[in-house]
Amino acid sequence: MNALVATNRNFKLAARLLGLDSKLEKSLLIPFREIKVECTIPKDDGTLASFVGFRVQHDNARGPMKGGIRYHPEVEHDEVNALAQLMTWKTAVANIPYGGAKGGIGCDPRDLSISELERLTRVFTQKIHDLIGIHADVPAPDMGTGPQTMAWMLDEYSKFHGYSPAVVTGKPIDLGGSLGRDAATGRGVLFATEALLNEHGKAISGQKFVIQGFGNVGSWAARLIHEKGGKIVAVSDITGAIKNSKGIDIPRLLNHVKENKGVKGFEGADSLEPESILVEDCDILIPAALGGIINRENANEIKAKFIIEAANHPTDPEADEILSKKGVIILPDIYANSGGVTVSYFEWVQNIQGFLWDEEKVNNELKTYMTKAFKDVKKMCQVHKCDLRMGAFTLGVNRVARATVMRGWEA
Repeated sequence: MNALVATNRNFKLAARLLGLDSKLEKSLLIPFREIKVECTIPKDDGTLASFVGFRVQHDNARGPMKGGIRYHPEVEHDEVNALAQLMTWKTAVANIPYGGAKGGIGCDPRDLSISELERLTRVFTQKIHDLIGIHADVPAPDMGTGPQTMAWMLDEYSKFHGYSPAVVTGKPIDLGGSLGRDAATGRGVLFATEALLNEHGKAISGQKFVIQGFGNVGSWAARLIHEKGGKIVAVSDITGAIKNSKGIDIPRLLNHVKENKGVKGFEGADSLEPESILVEDCDILIPAALGGIINRENANEIKAKFIIEAANHPTDPEADEILSKKGVIILPDIYANSGGVTVSYFEWVQNIQGFLWDEEKVNNELKTYMTKAFKDVKKMCQVHKCDLRMGAFTLGVNRVARATVMRGWEA
């Protein structure tokens, strides 16, 4: 099932639980604006290359729209639409004053030079500059992009609108980025996991973890979980997968990844078939890569008692049902990986105020937001007698619906 169908399904189930009328339900689902642009750039060899860029602006009832820009060969309309909608519910669950958006360019950044990536980013920004803005739509990095991409976007936007550091988040620190932003999604995963385990009378220390995906989110989650005494027994990335039932030495692995651009070949663990990592024996499974990797084919084999969705939409609805019957508790993506957008909000606030927070304040505020959001999700679970995914969806959809009605926007 593709991400858009699954997201729409979860939204409709939440709308039914909340008793929303059909007109309001329909208006909440339709995106505010969808943008598709052609980006043609000269390549380093003098030839021209064209790429398709998207920006879906889903909802702005609660504030400016917010969401990442991804550079990936599989960026396509339905996926961007689903992720924009997820951002609307995610920002509402986190209770930060944003709506949802998402964008991207269909390209493989590994096939482009730094100067080609810069030209592509600047052309894309030129095409959408009058549709984004500090109080309209605030982009951020995503898969295949990073602080440098945001620096180029900020510079190009500023040529048209004057210096505007709050127009993008996830920037380099020297251009108004926030301390703690790099680790934010992974740190949010840690705080979310602590909140869930606390509910079950457990702590991070002594639990066995498997982390699928060792990019920014997975590596930071691994580092912070390891520091808290969690035992990480298996890890994978695009180069391969490794396991060590006694626990992987994460600081050593991080050094290995820095030097070798991947986990493959790490001497402190045995190699493992990448597709079998999800069914390794563990207490807590953290999918932190692409969506749709937990499905009906592998759900029955999963041994974890808890799944923390650090990736967007890693679990198909069919797998959800299978895992639920097995008693596996899933902490949904729209709560579990909201640490990144929460610290993006802090960055935006700092830029507007012109006042930099220290890292301790950023991390303490993030913990406060993540802990409060978990309590709010649990309350909705109790009210609607539902699982954590529906608890999070009903919380997010209800907040957006209330704002929509109060602004007089309902159809």
